[in-house]
Amino acid sequence: MRDAFHRDLELLGAELATMCGMAVDAMRLATQALLTADVPTAERVLTEDAALDVARDECERRAQSLLALYAPMAGDLRTVLAVVYCAEKIERMGDLARHVAAVVRLTHPACAVPASLTGAFETLGEVTVEIAEQVQRLMINPGNIPFAQLDAADDRVDALYAWLLAQITAWDSPLGVPVAINVALLARFYERFADQAVSTARRMAFAAAGAYPG
Repeated sequence: MRDAFHRDLELLGAELATMCGMAVDAMRLATQALLTADVPTAERVLTEDAALDVARDECERRAQSLLALYAPMAGDLRTVLAVVYCAEKIERMGDLARHVAAVVRLTHPACAVPASLTGAFETLGEVTVEIAEQVQRLMINPGNIPFAQLDAADDRVDALYAWLLAQITAWDSPLGVPVAINVALLARFYERFADQAVSTARRMAFAAAGAYPG
């Protein structure tokens, strides 16, 4: 029975990694749409978000089945509960990518991001996707989680977020109120996406070791 449990647990982990890949693709496409005012790509992100919701529900259902069938203890219990937690976080990452895409659609045909800030959002897209890709790789091949690297990338996102807010709130900012609001919202979506990904990695570490990393 224990062998069956661990086989099912591995399948559950694979499903979680697939979900993370879906969130990665969503943010990559949302960023592409944002930088080019590409409404068809934004619409694709909006439409495909439903599949991530379904995957989250399926992960939770499978995790609940494992709890009911096997009544796991200690480390195994932490792992199952971590899957539920991580599935919720990853689904939220998909929602944040969807929010970016929604802004693209709302501001079309104009670009939601002014030319002076395009580079910052391009970097935000690259760094947040890299963080999520790292988390996905850890799900596929569990091992030592490089928290120093993840935290450094997350700090970079935080710094860009703070920089963008400073640009739109400066007394001499040439941006109008609607543009400033969109920039603030978009920057927040990327910042939260990175936070959710790092939080997922921390819960994975807790499941493996029984303690959060310092």
